[in-house]
Formats: sequence, structure tokens, C-alpha cells
Amino acid sequence: MVEYRIEHSPAYSLLKVWLKPGESITVEPGSYMLHKGEVEVKTSSGGILRGLSRMLMGGESFFMNTVTARSDVELWIAPGLAGDIAAVELNGGSLVIQDGSYLAHIGDIEVSTAWRGLKGLLAEGELVWTRASGTGIVFINSYGAMEQINLGPGEKATIDNAHFVALDDTVSWNVRKWGGWKTLFFGGEGIVLDVVGPGRVWVQTRNLPLFARIIRRFLPSS
Repeated sequence: MVEYRIEHSPAYSLLKVWLKPGESITVEPGSYMLHKGEVEVKTSSGGILRGLSRMLMGGESFFMNTVTARSDVELWIAPGLAGDIAAVELNGGSLVIQDGSYLAHIGDIEVSTAWRGLKGLLAEGELVWTRASGTGIVFINSYGAMEQINLGPGEKATIDNAHFVALDDTVSWNVRKWGGWKTLFFGGEGIVLDVVGPGRVWVQTRNLPLFARIIRRFLPSS
């Protein structure tokens, strides 16, 4: 198994990966920071249809970069947001990941899209999330610190949409409106996920859409 270490958690996390000759990691475009050693980089869509669906429906990049070591390599990977990184092991299952939280993967993993439902349009306008399936390790990142919740069979939780990061495909989930329409448009809340175990769920301690709205108040009007 590829050696890796996550440093500087939870505010400004950095993923360091050590590859032996022939070992590979697939990385979200824009997250490469530096490397030592000799590498080969191949850029692909993972399939035209999957690439198009990630780009047009999920807001992700069309392409992904696979880095293969040609010598002993040390590779640094940094997410775009200030926050945490988690390594999630998959053994033939799937992980559903919110928009922008997929960072990288090692192993036999396929990255595609997961249907979110029409109510996703009310939650920052996205209909789908990212789905990572197969056997290997998927690295996810958050805005703020990240917390893993372990749900038992039939155990339920409700999560604010903006604080959701990822969940196992064994977890049932549903996107719905929380409260009335007044809560949705004026109360600062409104779209939540109802999740039912068994499985793991990851949440983040900060709300990126709320932060964006705060920043817009200080920007000059166009």
C-alpha cells in the first residue's frame, strides 16, 4: 500500500504521498503542490461520458491527473480550501462526496456522479455529487475541520446541506427542505440531509456558502 501522511490538520491540511516506482495516484486538477523524484503525468477524463457528467452536472473538472512514479517519489497535494483532509478506505463499496471535496485516490477507483435529486437545485444549484467506487483509498477535503460520524443500522441524523462532506453508499440519504419557505429564504437555513445508517458520514465545521455571502457584503457593487 502507498505510504501517505496528512499534516497541518485541521486548518491548513497537506497530503504527502510516497510512491515507489510504478505506483500511481490520481489527483484533482489544481491540487498539485510539489514533488521530488521522477514522475509521469497523464491527464484523462476517465471516460468521455463520466467526464462530461462531472463537469456539466457536478461542477467538477472534466479531466483528472494520474501521477505515476518512475523513481522513489515524494508528492505534496494541497486542497483549494482551508480545512482538513481525510483518507477513506473502500473495499468494493462507494463513497458519495459533496461538490469540491474530492481530492485524490489510490487504487482501483472509478470516479463518476451521484444523483442528488431535484431539491438539490435549491441547495446552491447542484443536482449531483461525486461518487467514488472500487477498492483503494479516497482522499476527501473539507472547509474547516472534519468529523466522522458512525451510524448504526437504522440510526438517523439530519445534517445541514452546507456542512455535509461525504457518506458511505450503505447510508440512505434524502435531501429535503427544513422548515417552511420563510426559513429557506430568510432564516439562513433550509436544505438538510436525512441520513440513515449503517455507515460512515463526514461533516465539516464551516459553511462555505455562508462565508461567501459574508464576503460579498464587503465587495464593491458592480
